[in-house]
Amino acid sequence: MATERRKRVKTWKEKTWYEVLAPAMFGNAKVGETPAADPTHLVGRVFETTLGDLIDDFSKSHVKLYFQVKNVNGTQALTEFIRHEMARDYVRSQIRRRSRKAEDIATVTTKDGYVIRVLSMIITFRRAQSTKVKEIRKVMRKVVEEKARERELDQFVQEMVLGKLASDIYKEAKRFHPVRKV
Repeated sequence: MATERRKRVKTWKEKTWYEVLAPAMFGNAKVGETPAADPTHLVGRVFETTLGDLIDDFSKSHVKLYFQVKNVNGTQALTEFIRHEMARDYVRSQIRRRSRKAEDIATVTTKDGYVIRVLSMIITFRRAQSTKVKEIRKVMRKVVEEKARERELDQFVQEMVLGKLASDIYKEAKRFHPVRKV
């Protein structure tokens, strides 16, 4: 019977720790650290963090950010922004009785040619008629498309994550119905 050779797995002591950094649009903030036997094993890994942890603001802890490692420079793993989302429990806590949630999904192209999909959501103060909701959706899509067309990806992502895009949508949508949250 032939003996099979097993591939030896590196132990913790043999692995190197790498510092994972956010992209320049987030000030190259430290996302975390991770061990790897080889730097090429890091490329493609996805890391999740909250905006609150990234900018040291606890009020933004409900915003989750996802970064993917693109290359490794020494012991630093450089990432690129993939997506962001709101925590589900936060969204559920915002929707209350006698209010309405309106969502719109828009696929937009930024000034520098990136194609991204943006899900916008508005929560009203009280129940809204379906005609008002249609108008709100149109306004959401129009604002998102305009802002994406005028800005490069880095600017657009910053405005989206930090709430500037939401405030622009809020200003336009409140003309049709009282809005509580965007």
